[in-house]
Amino acid sequence: MLMAITRFSYSTILALLYLSLLHLVTSFPSSNGQIDYNYNYNYYDSSCPRLGMIVKYGVWAAFKNDTRIAASLLRLHFHDCFVNGCDASILLDDTIDFRGEKNALPNRNSARGYEVIESIKADVEKACPSTVSCVDILALAARESVLLSGGPYYPLSLGGLDGLTASEKAANEQLPSPFEPLENITAKFASKGLDIKDVVVLSGAHTIGFAQCFSFKRRLFDFKGTGKPDPTLDSSAVANLQGTCPNKDASNSKLAPLDSASTYRFDNAYYVNLVNRTGLLESDQALMGDSKTAAMVTAYSSNSYLFSADFASSMVKMSNLGILTGSNGQIRKKCGSVN
Repeated sequence: MLMAITRFSYSTILALLYLSLLHLVTSFPSSNGQIDYNYNYNYYDSSCPRLGMIVKYGVWAAFKNDTRIAASLLRLHFHDCFVNGCDASILLDDTIDFRGEKNALPNRNSARGYEVIESIKADVEKACPSTVSCVDILALAARESVLLSGGPYYPLSLGGLDGLTASEKAANEQLPSPFEPLENITAKFASKGLDIKDVVVLSGAHTIGFAQCFSFKRRLFDFKGTGKPDPTLDSSAVANLQGTCPNKDASNSKLAPLDSASTYRFDNAYYVNLVNRTGLLESDQALMGDSKTAAMVTAYSSNSYLFSADFASSMVKMSNLGILTGSNGQIRKKCGSVN
């Protein structure tokens, strides 16, 4: 019976289960440690009732022209929340007062989707002036991207405010790198209140999207100075990727799918790839080098419903990191600049 449930109906059931378990009003600790009872799932129901449809249409219109944008918006949300909390700081342009996150090494020439969020924000401002924060729009757009790609629905608490500053230094220090060992990445997650299960689950977002050759090319030719490819990467995958990314600097910005089996479909094929030693990024394949994370990878590779449920749960956790309330933030008129 369970196997006959469609992806859409399963996602709907999953959402209902979450909503039955979670309070409609979240007693959520804000950035100053105070409990904010106004941060909730229905926050904009009265003040901006069309918000959901505006975001849905904005993401759909962008997705129709560029299927890569779904992964880009999800990544933008992750890179925002992982640096000093979810505050839309990644959307801020540099000013005379600070160097922002857009040009930090993990984001420079790779983070995408800024113009999509700005466009949605402009439409939201027309319908509901000075009402909806950019951080909430980004979170909603990321969820819509997951849904459009076939992934699960998950509930979002809304009502958080936009940050007043951004930090290139913080982005360089806090964002995980595809070149880092698993223990470093796990430590960075732990510093945010996320555990090793969240590492494995949120890495599953790599079921959609692309990576530039420079982020994995050392695995193909001279891994850690050995003069040979990474032994954890399947030899046939090495040959294919060497064709896409020849050992020349000119290939550094070329793209390869993170999940070649289902590049634009949000599913559990990412984990199947890891089991088969065809994970693209070094940090992804490293999940098979640790017994605890390897067991989780194996479980998700054989059970897409388990992955969907756990991904929804981890996204709820991540989307609640460091939410700003009260005088700690504002509702920006434009996402790229502080009012």
